[in-house]
Amino acid sequence: MLDLARLRALHAVAAYGSVGSAASALGYTPSAVSQQIAKLERETRTTLLERRGRGVTLTDAAYRLAETAGQVLDLVEQAEVTLEEQRGQAVGRIMLASFATAARGLLPAVVADLLRHHPTLDVRLLEIDPPQAAEAVGRGEIDLAVVHDWENTPLAVPDGLERAELGADVADVLLPSAHHLAGRAELTPADLAGERWLCQPEGTICHDWLVRTFRAARIEPIVGYRVTEYQTQLALLAAGVGVGLLPRLGRGPLPDGVVAVPLRPTPTRRLFAVWRAQATRRPAIAVTVAALRRHWDTRDTA
Repeated sequence: MLDLARLRALHAVAAYGSVGSAASALGYTPSAVSQQIAKLERETRTTLLERRGRGVTLTDAAYRLAETAGQVLDLVEQAEVTLEEQRGQAVGRIMLASFATAARGLLPAVVADLLRHHPTLDVRLLEIDPPQAAEAVGRGEIDLAVVHDWENTPLAVPDGLERAELGADVADVLLPSAHHLAGRAELTPADLAGERWLCQPEGTICHDWLVRTFRAARIEPIVGYRVTEYQTQLALLAAGVGVGLLPRLGRGPLPDGVVAVPLRPTPTRRLFAVWRAQATRRPAIAVTVAALRRHWDTRDTA
């Protein structure tokens, strides 16, 4: 009989395109994933991975087996949902995913709440950007993800997912305190024409949203500093470098030398949780969504 953990590892490599990416999604080390697939090769007496330069590629047989593995994992999930529903308790493993600022500003309280009130629940957490998180939920590799989008930059959500709205997170313009606009009561996109922006790299939701927001006002934003972490952006702002547009969730106290000024119209992003529709009956999903909503209302940026 084929081992489910090994099938899951192969399915993840096929979905993510590399052993390293699959390991990150599953919460394992790359060597652990490679070992699982090596054991699966011995079990099946089939070559599944081939070396290509510094990486590996799946053989045709591996892709066919990965497709079947996806169907098997779906059936296993359905069986687990049925058993958990019959017990009426949140048990087993629940793999959560969240983007960085929610992982910092919301999830610590949620995870602690779940561990305290549901000791039979094995809670895991993976930090990952919303597009990849939604896709991973759709493939069944993540049980529930906290994601976000902006009004002019909607998030594509795969078919077959349910969602629960959590709320809206406001973004402010952040400026060095010596900046000539730092004393303003509010700002408009036109006020910020010609400024050099701190922003996340191209391809991220926040970068696309910044560009679309200013292009809608017929302004081409100058993104001079592409920085992933908000805390690094704050450090640059405190040093007098650039201007930023940062959401309040997970931002934390502003460092000395940085001020926040509202932007009009007010930019907001929508946060919501997504999970597979077939897992809706799981008590673990219900208690997690309830904890997210409860702690969203008590966060310090509310």
